[in-house]
Amino acid sequence: MIGRIFAFWALGAAPSAACDIALLLAVDVSGSVDAGEYRVQMDGLAAGLRDGIVVEALIKAEAAVALMQWTGTRRQQVSVGWTRVRTADEAEALAQAVEAMPRAWSKYSTAIGDALWRGADLMDQAPTCRRKVIDVSGDGVSNEGIEPAQGRARLAGMAVTVNALVIETDDTDLTGYFWENVITGSGAFVVTANGFDDYPARIRQKLIREVAEQFAGKP
Repeated sequence: MIGRIFAFWALGAAPSAACDIALLLAVDVSGSVDAGEYRVQMDGLAAGLRDGIVVEALIKAEAAVALMQWTGTRRQQVSVGWTRVRTADEAEALAQAVEAMPRAWSKYSTAIGDALWRGADLMDQAPTCRRKVIDVSGDGVSNEGIEPAQGRARLAGMAVTVNALVIETDDTDLTGYFWENVITGSGAFVVTANGFDDYPARIRQKLIREVAEQFAGKP
């Protein structure tokens, strides 16, 4: 309920023009993610959004951030609508909304292509920003719905960058799979977490790379 209320408020807010990045956080909540692993993801993401370097960069970028939970076909929920981050208080409100986010689903398949397609719809609704980036996390290959290549091609045509945080839990080369089938755009990259316990450190690393490092050398 908290997430949906926050999404309603955020989507109704009037965006300002000066925005460097629209960042969609696309979080995997498929059946392979248990309750504890879901908690690790949301707490780790909230901690990353509270990191001093990340907060400073988001404010400087006057960023717009949204969060989508995704799993199987036709199961993508916008849990935090497009929300501007221009002050420390706005950054903290975003982190609190993520931290308190109830899980949308817990037992469905992994439809990465559908998640990317829905992400493209959301990018069409985003505030006008210089860069548009989708940050997709996942712990498995796509096993339902449209092929990831279809969603990736649509996003490439929209000049949206897709980066990934891969959570390796077995001997599947999931990092290679995401490199070949999911990410797109100039400078797109994959960060690998070796299990869910490694997720908090890697999401912080990823957010810094996506947001803070873009301002290196700028006044």
